[in-house]
Amino acid sequence: MPLDKVKSIIADIKNGNTKPIYFLMGEEPYYIDGISKYIEENVLTEAEKGFNQMVLYGRDITIEDIVSNAKRYPMMAEKQVLIVKEAQDLSRTIENLLGYAENPQPTTVLVLCYKYKTLDKRKKLSKAVAKTGVVFESKKLYENQVPDWIKRVLAGKGYTITPKAAQMLVEFLGNDLSKVNNELEKLQLIIKPGEQITPQLIEENIGISKDFNNFELQNAIGERNVKKAFAIIQYFSQNPKNNPLVMTVALLYSFFSKLLKYHGLSNKAEAARALGVNPYFLKDYQTAARNYPMKKVSAIIGNIREIDMKSKGVGAANLSQADLLKELLVKIFN
Repeated sequence: MPLDKVKSIIADIKNGNTKPIYFLMGEEPYYIDGISKYIEENVLTEAEKGFNQMVLYGRDITIEDIVSNAKRYPMMAEKQVLIVKEAQDLSRTIENLLGYAENPQPTTVLVLCYKYKTLDKRKKLSKAVAKTGVVFESKKLYENQVPDWIKRVLAGKGYTITPKAAQMLVEFLGNDLSKVNNELEKLQLIIKPGEQITPQLIEENIGISKDFNNFELQNAIGERNVKKAFAIIQYFSQNPKNNPLVMTVALLYSFFSKLLKYHGLSNKAEAARALGVNPYFLKDYQTAARNYPMKKVSAIIGNIREIDMKSKGVGAANLSQADLLKELLVKIFN
């Protein structure tokens, strides 16, 4: 898992085992920013930073500028730190760094923040950096992996979170780890280490309703709680900006697709792993499976696809989000 790799990199730096090159790349900027910030704040003392730490930006420089700065010797310090932010702006010429990567300056810590792109692993630069330094690829987490990430991040700081509270954050913020972490840090200012983050706490401090959200709508549908489901979509219709139809449709499609898969499992004991869900939420699929046989689930998936198309203007003229959701619920509950 990326978090384990990040911890390993930071532990090495903390122990004084820095590498001459850190090539931080990939779709998830959270880890790239985290490692870069740690190096920026901790490799040199405050006194050493004035002459020996430099931050450059890819759009303003060339590979030759990086190499010439990296080859400088530190002044009154053992190391110098050179951080290149937005290095992806140099993607067309990045392979020109090969010569330096093969023989880097041992007294320089060069950090390249190469966001939203990756090196071609078949080419020489990637292999050269891996040999002399660190190549770290920061991949996006799938949304079903984020609750576990939240739990692990909080555990490392002495906090806990209920499964529902973690799910609320994911539903509201998606898999943008920077946004999720920002909200977690706000909550950590309110509660003491050892305390638990609850749905109530999230509702009061982040503004996500603990009772009227997509997760509760999914549960109401799974339980065939018609009154609750219609109350939730009524709330959605009054707060459309915070509850976009596309998110609701995506979550329900995912839920019923997993429910269809659950029906087809021969070994229900392995259901949580097979569905890629937290075992805590398995009871929701067990309840829904009793309420919706496989044939009905297949029909509902078709209904969801139809509503998705109508929401995009295909086969429906100016139907509101509320009307589309009501139509979908009527078809689900019939």
